[in-house]
Amino acid sequence: MTAVLERRPVKTAPRAHRGNPFEAARRRMIGPFLLPALAVYTLVMIVPSLFTVWISFNDWAGVGAMEWAGFANYREMVADPVFGTSFVNTMKILLLVGGAVFVIAFTLTMLLQDMAGRKFVRAVIFFPSLVPGLVIAILWGFLLDPDGLANQVLKSLGVAEPPMWLAPENLFTTVMAGMTWLAAGTYTVIFMAAADRIPRYFYEAAELDGAGPLRRFWTITLPLMWDVIGVCAVLWAIGALKTFEFVLVFAGATGSLPPTGLWTFSVYAYAGAFPSDGVPRYGIASAAAVLTMLLTVVLTILVRRVMGRREQATY
Repeated sequence: MTAVLERRPVKTAPRAHRGNPFEAARRRMIGPFLLPALAVYTLVMIVPSLFTVWISFNDWAGVGAMEWAGFANYREMVADPVFGTSFVNTMKILLLVGGAVFVIAFTLTMLLQDMAGRKFVRAVIFFPSLVPGLVIAILWGFLLDPDGLANQVLKSLGVAEPPMWLAPENLFTTVMAGMTWLAAGTYTVIFMAAADRIPRYFYEAAELDGAGPLRRFWTITLPLMWDVIGVCAVLWAIGALKTFEFVLVFAGATGSLPPTGLWTFSVYAYAGAFPSDGVPRYGIASAAAVLTMLLTVVLTILVRRVMGRREQATY
């Protein structure tokens, strides 16, 4: 006898969400919950951004009809020496101030990681970040005035001629120092929070092997919080390209703009839209804003790629 085997189709197990009324209802609710947020984001972010791009190709004083200019605004902006100064100043804030902020944050994280009472110290360091930058700029202006508290203290210590902090040749350096002090506490607190999540037995094993604080930070703390450092680098790049209020309030007199030697991208755009004297030029201002937006996107992608590769190499 020959046995005949009957082939029967193999039934596959149904997916978990099939026949599950809760899962089906949850999927149906994605759209109603997502659409309001998407509509608000489109109205508040996407539409104004597209309108800014359109204005950048026109000559417009804010009223009346627009006059098509093509790339004339961009060519004029690139050829403007003041824009070149604004570009250099923005890059100084991005690189020099950013480097100083991260070095200070890394150093304080390493020193305070095992310190008794570090929570109190962390709160003290973070305090400047709770105060608006406008207030800090005004306060620094009073403190660093030629007759201000800083110079009075230096004179009491025997310094005959204290530095002229607010002199034109020193003003941008003073602005960068103020921005460093303002931002260092924020990133220190973030790095310390990232370091607190690292298991303690890594450090105990390193101590048994004779590793010092610097070696432990370099081989344990830094690699294990690299993802947080990457996010902070992106946040700093975005914030540095949009530096505005600190320079405007700290360096500018009441009702006027700061000297052109202190301008950044954002101040350049603001000066085009709201000049101290003359007719507003929203085309130039929009072109500067569009360039800032493009640089922000490029820097964000570049930083994420570099930090991502470094993270893969670490792990």
